Amino acid sequence: MPKTMENSNTRLLLSEILRKVSNAKTKAEKIALLQKHNTNALRQVLIINFDDSVISMLPEGDVPYTPNDAPIGTDHTRLESEYKGLYRFVKGGQDKLPSLKRETMFVQLLEGLSAEEAELLCLAKDKKITSKYKRITKAVVQEAFPGIVWGNRS
Repeated sequence: MPKTMENSNTRLLLSEILRKVSNAKTKAEKIALLQKHNTNALRQVLIINFDDSVISMLPEGDVPYTPNDAPIGTDHTRLESEYKGLYRFVKGGQDKLPSLKRETMFVQLLEGLSAEEAELLCLAKDKKITSKYKRITKAVVQEAFPGIVWGNRS
């Protein structure tokens, strides 16, 4: 696994935000950090992970891709700008897309992201963000973003 490097870009990657939130000591700090870094992309990844009505159209488990080894903040895309295409990978998004094409698109997306953000997206796909970011719960997300309507997405 690649070692974590600091981002040379002034905007934090979603994985960096979630690491900060997970490391926060209190629920209030976690909520404040989520609200401070509130973006559509962050909310979308958290919804994919925590909303049981969001059903992945990708196979569960490890994804066969080559992680992007460029230093964080340099030669890769960001989930912050790629999140709008995530609908293709969940039920109700682009259901007629052939499975092989969907999986190929997902691998291409992962290979363009930093290794840390690609790992985050793989965890969200399988609803396992809490396996890495242990102190981020649905309850914290619900309190930080009360405007999110949970359920009825697929």
